[in-house]
Amino acid sequence: MKLHNYFRSSASFRVRIALELKGLRYEYVPVHIARGDHQKEAYAALSADTLVPLLEVDGEKLSQSMAIIEYLDEKHPTPALLPADALGRAKVRALAQSIACEIHPINNLRVLKYLVRELKVDEEAKNAWYRHWCREGLEAFERQLAQLPPSTYCYGETPTLADCCLVPQIFNAKRFNVNLEGLSRTMAAFDASMALPAFQKAQPSACPDNEP
Repeated sequence: MKLHNYFRSSASFRVRIALELKGLRYEYVPVHIARGDHQKEAYAALSADTLVPLLEVDGEKLSQSMAIIEYLDEKHPTPALLPADALGRAKVRALAQSIACEIHPINNLRVLKYLVRELKVDEEAKNAWYRHWCREGLEAFERQLAQLPPSTYCYGETPTLADCCLVPQIFNAKRFNVNLEGLSRTMAAFDASMALPAFQKAQPSACPDNEP
């Protein structure tokens, strides 16, 4: 397997976590999206949406982190990243999508660049934008967790797709100095996840293309 990704991309981070949790070996292929490498002809020939991550596996090319992780979970079911029951899977997917579909899309790199380059928003206003939407989304995430039984991770006693999404989002939130106070269940799940070797190995600082 080849994973085309960027060390700071939260979507790429999600897939790296899943691969590490499942103990799957892969070739790390860096794509520096901050420099625009994803828009160059060589990568565009591989990736129709010119986004990261892209997983090359069994002669196929898979895009979109959530689809990639569910593919890996179906092909390599142990350890499972989704519960065995339909209700549990729906709960975990809802948590994961609260981050991947609600927080991330309006705060990702291309959106932030558009705010600055096209709309002429200054750095302070851009960061205020990020902090507002990230905090609002994490508060909603915390309310969802509060409706679930007590657990070590987001859902249950083993990491799931939800934790794969949460950890990268918290990393980014810390980079932008988002207020994380009062998010007790959320941060407890984050801390429990980061105590595991798989999450540590997948983090940006452990990536070969890591930059300060």
